[in-house]
Amino acid sequence: MNRLYLDHAATTPVLPEARAGMAEALARWANPSSPHAEGRAARAVLEAVRGRIAAALGWTGAVILTSGASEALAIAWGGAKRPGRARSAVEHDAVRRLPGEAVTLPVDRDGGVDGGAIPADSLVAIQHVNNETGVGQPAGEIAAAVRAKGGLWLADCAQSAGKIDLPDADFIAVSAHKLGGPPGIGALLVRDLNQLSATGGQEQGYRGGTENVPAAIGFAAALEAWVRPDPALRTRLDAAIVAEGGEVVAATAERLPEIASYRMPGVPAAAQLIHFDMAGIAVSAGSACSSGSVKPSHVLAAMGWDEAAAREVVRVSFGPETDAAALDRFVGAWRALARRAQAA
Repeated sequence: MNRLYLDHAATTPVLPEARAGMAEALARWANPSSPHAEGRAARAVLEAVRGRIAAALGWTGAVILTSGASEALAIAWGGAKRPGRARSAVEHDAVRRLPGEAVTLPVDRDGGVDGGAIPADSLVAIQHVNNETGVGQPAGEIAAAVRAKGGLWLADCAQSAGKIDLPDADFIAVSAHKLGGPPGIGALLVRDLNQLSATGGQEQGYRGGTENVPAAIGFAAALEAWVRPDPALRTRLDAAIVAEGGEVVAATAERLPEIASYRMPGVPAAAQLIHFDMAGIAVSAGSACSSGSVKPSHVLAAMGWDEAAAREVVRVSFGPETDAAALDRFVGAWRALARRAQAA
């Protein structure tokens, strides 16, 4: 069966440009921390790639290469030079699992963070774009609110980096595999390294472990080659789902065009996932990091959804190859299941 992949928010296929760059690096790779000629050559390649990543993202601060966005978030959370910690109620599990006491910032029905609840003198973790709903936070307002309280903003930009402009945050976490790069590589972008405690090791003393030069090359190549799908596609899909009796999550909010969540009343998400998979269509229910067992979404709960309705929501996310024909196929599968449920 010709499979249709609509789960790009979970991970994306590795782009040919990224594969080619990694293959070349693997053929002549050495440890960039070694003092010999091979090591120095690898170091030169690594620093050039670091510059390419920064340029592709429009970033002028420091770039600390990591194993992905989760590690980047953990480095900032543990090392930011502020005594307090706060995080929004709709953060990714990678942030919710981080240790220590933290103030939880509530959100409204559309997933917008209450800036008035931001505490003073804290590192504040607020996603740029939510991974389940696509809801984007007002970056300028968030940055101003955090700084007015003497804090630092940690923005999870795993879903938004390379697609829309980065926010004016102090720390930004990004990940290659959301953009056609390889898994296992990401970065923490730091506006001012003086605001982050070093722990020793590689990456200017902020992260231990031999640098993954091939993956970094793949990351840079993917950023440079990434092409966004037509933003109008999500609007078209929203209208089609509503016409079939579905509900758009956060329909009135500003959302990233690549991500949408939809409720099919009366049909559990688990049953929907089976139906779509059997029809050759890959979608998800919430974050891929927790969707192995379909559990209630903490994001939808924070937005005021009751558990029964939240359990009927699936996420659809687009990539470069997503087109109108792909969405028509998805809508056809949705229609078949929804009408069967209505007739039952």
